[in-house]
Amino acid sequence: MSKTSNPGNPGTSDEPAVTAADTGKGAGANKGAGAGAEGAAGLTARLDQAQPYALGLFRIVAGLLFACHGAASLFGVLGGSKGGGTVDMGTWPGWYAAVIQLVAGGLVLLGLGTRSAAFLASGSMAYAYFKVHQPEGLFPLQNGGELSALFCWVFLLLVFTGPGALALDRLFGTGTRDGADATAREGKAAEHGEREEQGTPVTA
Repeated sequence: MSKTSNPGNPGTSDEPAVTAADTGKGAGANKGAGAGAEGAAGLTARLDQAQPYALGLFRIVAGLLFACHGAASLFGVLGGSKGGGTVDMGTWPGWYAAVIQLVAGGLVLLGLGTRSAAFLASGSMAYAYFKVHQPEGLFPLQNGGELSALFCWVFLLLVFTGPGALALDRLFGTGTRDGADATAREGKAAEHGEREEQGTPVTA
């Protein structure tokens, strides 16, 4: 109920009165917004905590697929090379490319010497794209080089990110910096999640 303006009575005004119901609605809206923000922050913390494992799974799948290409070309398994056979030993560049695919792909799969193996794999795919596919057309869809381009960028990404979780690099200490960075991220994400649950302010 609002008060009406009365020039003869200075105690009245045109502004509506604030009721207890209005105050309750505002408090409820603020509480709901706060709960939503806390939920989003908690989800972000959990995703950050799972990031090394997602990267590790990404690395394993990429390495497995790459190694399968090499095995198919060298040994005729999984359908063999193009035409169903194998590449002749020592032929350039097919045989050498297959060896790189098998060895580098296996190392990436295991997470052993990940950055070096990924760099070699990325370089081999860049060579394959520009030497074999690029002369056939400007774009990957035209020259059939989509797979070479994709593998090139996938392995180049791993050069910068490192192996992630589930890697022998971390077990043997050859990826110490990767492991330390990942452990620090996991610890910070876990601490963030605990503070959010306890309602403690989180500082950067």
